Amino acid sequence: QVRLVESGGGLVQAGGSLRLSCAASGRSFSIYNMGWFRQAPGKEREIVAAISWSGDNIYYAEAVKGRFTISRDNAKDTVLLQMTSLKPEDTAVYYCAQRSVPFRAGVRREDFDSWGQGTQVTVSS
Repeated sequence: QVRLVESGGGLVQAGGSLRLSCAASGRSFSIYNMGWFRQAPGKEREIVAAISWSGDNIYYAEAVKGRFTISRDNAKDTVLLQMTSLKPEDTAVYYCAQRSVPFRAGVRREDFDSWGQGTQVTVSS
């Protein structure tokens, strides 16, 4: 059974930075694409960034391009999301997710079958 545990959320002022971390266990981390999603109150869960199993291919949502960086360490079964120049509209619960099929791309919510519990990110203006 896959377990994903996020950490690193918190309260930050606009323009600040946070780094989210997701520790994975339960199946071969290095062969699965990973993603970060977020869900703001009253809104649908949306993709923020995704990274391929090798780290060679990366996707960013338009809203975070140039501000967020996703990375992974397959030796530590960890995926990171470095967030800079944060804006109040980045406020949401952020979720780590693992793709359901190894070695396959995908950025839709339904492409991922394992989810963390989420970590709150609040950006004050």
